[in-house]
Amino acid sequence: MSTDGTDPRALAERAGRELEDAPALEILRWAAETFGKEFCVTSSMEDAVVAHLASRAFPGVDVVFLDTGYHFPETIGTRDAVAAVMDVNVITLTPRQTVAEQDAEYGPKLHDRDPDLCCALRKVAPLRDGLAGYTAWATGLRRDESPTRANTPVVGWDEGRGKVKVSPIARWTQQDVDAYVSEHGVLTNPLLMDGYASVGCAPCTRRVRPGEDARAGRWAGRGKTECGLHG
Repeated sequence: MSTDGTDPRALAERAGRELEDAPALEILRWAAETFGKEFCVTSSMEDAVVAHLASRAFPGVDVVFLDTGYHFPETIGTRDAVAAVMDVNVITLTPRQTVAEQDAEYGPKLHDRDPDLCCALRKVAPLRDGLAGYTAWATGLRRDESPTRANTPVVGWDEGRGKVKVSPIARWTQQDVDAYVSEHGVLTNPLLMDGYASVGCAPCTRRVRPGEDARAGRWAGRGKTECGLHG
């Protein structure tokens, strides 16, 4: 890692300003050069765009995937395909408890009764532990996905985890994503061709309706819009 003794928070804030208009690949190259093996990419395996970009900037980069135990088979298949064909090192994180163990302690279908607690147990806690050895992590967040993500910086400070958070495609639109996928033949989750605009855990994800934003199919009918991984 090469941060020249700079406080990571200050480094992130400065990079966010300096790289705001930079191409995604340049942002990822900066992260690779700055943090080396202390940098990883997280992927929900909705698509492999950021993993593909990162593999170009940093061949062999760690790609962290959260297996919540509730994923669609298509999502697991996408993870396996990414591991097989891309120059990345896929690392699968799992919660402390299996679904059956969680059901035994909290009762079945916790995701219906208390989705925030379910996400905390099956996503937030495993990612916190899984990122412990990294100084910086990259996400696929985009500003156009929902109002809650409209101010996502391309590089920012993750206060909760005390890490640098890189969102190289924050300024991209869905059209930009589609163009990149087409140009490079990037793997995408088959569910994206079946009416799903955002793919999460199966019990809490539905297809979106015409005119809805991409995140509308997540926790539909509830006030919940985020799982807790991003604030």
